[in-house]
Amino acid sequence: MRQKSPCQPDLPNTLLAKIRTPRIFARIIIVAAGILASLGGVASAQTNFVTVTNFVTVTITNVVIVTNFAPAIAATSTNAVSTNAAPAVAAGKPGIKPGKGKPVWANTISAGLTLVHGNQDSSMVSADYTAEKKTPNNEYAFAAGLAYGEQNSMQTADNYKASFQWNYLITQRFYNYQRDNGLRDYIADIDYRLVVGEGLGYYLLKSTNTTLAVELGANYEAQELGGQVNNFATVRLADRFERKFDHSRIWQSVEIFPQVDRLDNYVVNFQIGMETTIWKTLLFKSYLEDSYNNDPAAQHLKNDMKLVTGIGYKF
Repeated sequence: MRQKSPCQPDLPNTLLAKIRTPRIFARIIIVAAGILASLGGVASAQTNFVTVTNFVTVTITNVVIVTNFAPAIAATSTNAVSTNAAPAVAAGKPGIKPGKGKPVWANTISAGLTLVHGNQDSSMVSADYTAEKKTPNNEYAFAAGLAYGEQNSMQTADNYKASFQWNYLITQRFYNYQRDNGLRDYIADIDYRLVVGEGLGYYLLKSTNTTLAVELGANYEAQELGGQVNNFATVRLADRFERKFDHSRIWQSVEIFPQVDRLDNYVVNFQIGMETTIWKTLLFKSYLEDSYNNDPAAQHLKNDMKLVTGIGYKF
């Protein structure tokens, strides 16, 4: 019979021990209560809606990426051995401050500009900022972006968005998260959309180079769409995947927000992309981003798609 290594942690006991703590037990109860309370309103709530079927709009722009990263630390050798020596820091490990072993924020800034002049005059500018930090017990991720475009003096894009997520690791794979989203899109007639929620997540895969996580949570959404203000509860279903190679990485993410008392009113956000270092500090990045709203404002598109590709610089 296969025996458990003496160094292997007892995950069930560890999980139960952490769940028994008042803080974690209370947060799990809040998440479960939020989901059950949201589902309880299905029978009584009613909402009128208008469905408009349109086509997909594709925007292509160039992007420039500036990335801060930790430089590689050269290994040194010595004949003396000290029991108080600090552990070695992996070269180039993201989120670790060189020489101190303390987690720091890893930041990325991207910006793009496209200009067309001739039979049609068009312009498009976009900018994004992302930051993440990982500690033994916590994971933080922040993202913000904007896009503005015109074609023949008519606006084709004008949106601003931001999101923040905090994961508290109950075990190495199981975690509780809190997430906030904000969006303003003038072209889609969304004056504002705020989503605040909490849920549970689990890493199906978690290694140095590969992660795959699934998440389930309850949210409260407030929005002004097409001049109408609506507040309602949604459920969030999501997954996040990332695979790293020697000089490149690929990623994918999708999240679905169905309204609990009207399942045909939902929003789907999807992104898939890749980036690779092509020469020293030069970076090539390309990703596809799609946002689908099954119940948009009247006379507006259901689908907004953006394809971004370009050359970047990292230092």
